[in-house]
Amino acid sequence: MHVDQLNRRSILAASLAFGAAACVPRATNPGASKIGVQLFSLPKMLEQDFAGAIAMLSKLGVREIEMFGPYEFSDPQQIENWAKVVPSLGFSGSGFFGRTLTDVKMIMRDNGMTVPSMHTDIYTLQSRMGPLAEAAKALGASYVTLPAIPDEFRKNLDGYRRTADLFNDIGESAAKNGVKFGYHNHGYGLKAIDGTVPLDLLLERTDPSKVLLEMDVFWTVAGGADPVSYLKKHSGRYRMLHLKDMKTIRTFSGDGGGADQWIPLFDSMTHLGDGAIDIRSIIATAKAHGAEHFFVEQDRAADPKAQLGASVDYLKTLGFA
Repeated sequence: MHVDQLNRRSILAASLAFGAAACVPRATNPGASKIGVQLFSLPKMLEQDFAGAIAMLSKLGVREIEMFGPYEFSDPQQIENWAKVVPSLGFSGSGFFGRTLTDVKMIMRDNGMTVPSMHTDIYTLQSRMGPLAEAAKALGASYVTLPAIPDEFRKNLDGYRRTADLFNDIGESAAKNGVKFGYHNHGYGLKAIDGTVPLDLLLERTDPSKVLLEMDVFWTVAGGADPVSYLKKHSGRYRMLHLKDMKTIRTFSGDGGGADQWIPLFDSMTHLGDGAIDIRSIIATAKAHGAEHFFVEQDRAADPKAQLGASVDYLKTLGFA
């Protein structure tokens, strides 16, 4: 091969590589907090066209993704539980939405995305930590996160005590497998039982080095609690936030323990900046106390592009990139 041919090929290869890199959106301010989205916000879109949905999020300015299970390697009990609720959800997809792990990695990479966290379930955390951690590390995820405590685990304070012990065991198992365990609070456990707030009991009895936290801002407010107070009280433990706004402040009619209390509040859910929650102060406090990741979540948004886009635009006004 002549030298001039070699040079032309080298120049062409470099040009193609530069062009491919240029297609991946990049933050204009690398030091700014990145905008994330929990994928439960757009499951139907992901089920129809996973790659297209991720590309849409990337174009909006999303840079971090949190996935939700079950996954093909999840505990069989959870896969069975998921199948039972699918008819009421209107979609069946979850996890990698029929894609391989390699496919998902490529799609995320090609769209300039990272995956810091994977939501999973209590049974998979107990019985399938190895495969879960392996998949998380392959995607670059640091956190394997429980989105909710099953009803049977939280019937009374003793249930919360046993759950705290279980959380400590799960946290230790996660660490041994090279990941971190996080617990995402819902709206239950915030009303006192016999003078004790169950969430407080849970947090007091868990090891802060083994059990980290993800605050759902909307459900914390719905449970009658103050997000800022919890962020300050448990400084350093809340590493992630779920961000969604509430049109007018409303709280559960009872203890927030069942869907009959959650569902009436769904019509109060709205995009960031369109409601009554002081999102700005919550984010500022979270950052000051160790939060690393901020995921917009508008559960099963009717128009994901418009609704998630509005939240993304709001976060940009707060310096996110």
